[in-house]
Amino acid sequence: MTRKPNALIWLWLSAAVVALDQLSKWWAVHALSPALPHPVIPGVLNWTLTFNRGAAFSFLAGSAGWQRWFFVALALLISAVLVAWLARTPRRDWRTGMPLALIVGGAIGNLIDRLHAARVTDFIQVYFRQWSYPVFNLADSGITVGAVLLIVFGMFAGKPTGSVR
Repeated sequence: MTRKPNALIWLWLSAAVVALDQLSKWWAVHALSPALPHPVIPGVLNWTLTFNRGAAFSFLAGSAGWQRWFFVALALLISAVLVAWLARTPRRDWRTGMPLALIVGGAIGNLIDRLHAARVTDFIQVYFRQWSYPVFNLADSGITVGAVLLIVFGMFAGKPTGSVR
């Protein structure tokens, strides 16, 4: 039985997302003061150090602490499922491999924070006038970009050949 090359090679991208995420969070914690905006592009982008015990948009942040282990388990489960998906994906299918690897890298980046400090470090604040998007980090960006690419590539995937009209 010959094994076809799979898309696990894309885990290099997951490792790069984790490394960049953790390095950027280390920088943010050591260079920024909590909740104090540091303008990068005035009117659009600040570095603003915050900590989130919940998930996206501070979901469950005010809970009694059980959410930490819930999100740890969820990240482990999702990462395992996506790695299994990569193992079953042909290596040449970059439209699946790349987005899955970005999501895995993001999930593991935030998982490390939860295991180490029981909270996720965020520092990227995008805003315009009175509107401000919730502060996020590079791991969140990996998850979001990966999910969007997975949807977009899925929507515009080529039609199967030999299909009946």
